[in-house]
Amino acid sequence: MYAELDRRLVAADHALVDTYPGDPGGRQPVHTVYVPADRVTADLPARYGEAALALVQQHDLADLAAELGFTDPAVYERMLDKLVHEPIEDLRVDVEDGYGHRPDDEEDAAVVAAAAALTASGAPPHWGLRFKSFEPATRRRGVRSLDLFLGAALRHGPLPEGFVVTLPKVTAADQVAAMVVVCERLERAHGLAAARLRFEIQVETPQAVLGADGTATVARMIQAAAGRCSGLHYGTYDYSAACGIAAAYQSMDHPAADHAKAVMQTAAAGTGVRLSDGSTNLLPVGNRAAVQRAWAEHLRLVRRSLVRGYYQGWDLHPGQLPTRYLATYSFFRAALPPAAQRLRAYLDRSATAVLDEPATAQALAAVIVRGLDCGAFDAADVELDRAALDRPALDRLMKRRPQ
Repeated sequence: MYAELDRRLVAADHALVDTYPGDPGGRQPVHTVYVPADRVTADLPARYGEAALALVQQHDLADLAAELGFTDPAVYERMLDKLVHEPIEDLRVDVEDGYGHRPDDEEDAAVVAAAAALTASGAPPHWGLRFKSFEPATRRRGVRSLDLFLGAALRHGPLPEGFVVTLPKVTAADQVAAMVVVCERLERAHGLAAARLRFEIQVETPQAVLGADGTATVARMIQAAAGRCSGLHYGTYDYSAACGIAAAYQSMDHPAADHAKAVMQTAAAGTGVRLSDGSTNLLPVGNRAAVQRAWAEHLRLVRRSLVRGYYQGWDLHPGQLPTRYLATYSFFRAALPPAAQRLRAYLDRSATAVLDEPATAQALAAVIVRGLDCGAFDAADVELDRAALDRPALDRLMKRRPQ
């Protein structure tokens, strides 16, 4: 019977490992900042950081943070330091909606100049291009911009580890499969290693979530990407508009948005594909009251996303950087003490009021690792060694638990 079970289930065993390899490891950026291609300069990250710091001082973010319960002084200091040393973690040069439709020669020049600017300076750890979609009217322009951007970047050296591109407005798994072919051709044309190019799928159409036959299209898209999909990014406003939601109610926390993201989260779980929430278009501009209203809303939405397991989101304005880091650091610093205590108790088999299981132990370790990676706290704040918190090492620790 044992041998028969092995024979019957060998295909399922292999399919499980191939389809659900688990988290890829490494640092996930806490946000993606979208900037139109013609506004990208070598000093863009520094300019964004300086603009963010100026708004913080001008409109008293410290007072608002204290009023809203963000009272950990270390959080505020770390946020200020982040705006000085690494204000942007992930930058996406945009020639899609944020850029619009321009003459071909103008877009050609913009993508080449943007790639040159980023490779010639201290670019963020992650960066890349959001090109135009594979819809009939824009697919040629999209591939042309991607080819030019890639070529311009490679003229200045090898692609950095964090290089990624974004395929927007996906409506069918066939478009994802076509993107795999595009990546293969570009790799050959530019002398890149096979499978070097990876891409994000932007989920901003209802067809990308639920197909006409009732299937979860996004799950098929992940498989159609043949291992090249690095992330699913939710597009707040395109998706909401396509669902017929009135403009005044389009938001990251609308029930339609929650449904779409729940499907995305389920489809991506265990596949190694990471998730990103969308953006809020309420920007911190205007007088003090308007800026603080936008900050308060951004703090609420970022925290809401973190609670729901979305550890990345979009930022569209320098003034959203302070609240992105404030909410993120606060979330992980608050999570550290109970997570560390529960993980230590689990590994020591201590009796506590919470009965944790192996999967929960992995989740406890993961939240600590994310906090370390984003800079919410340092290794000195965590009793367990950083390397011991990665999944393989933690598996070994769990096997050596006292009996």
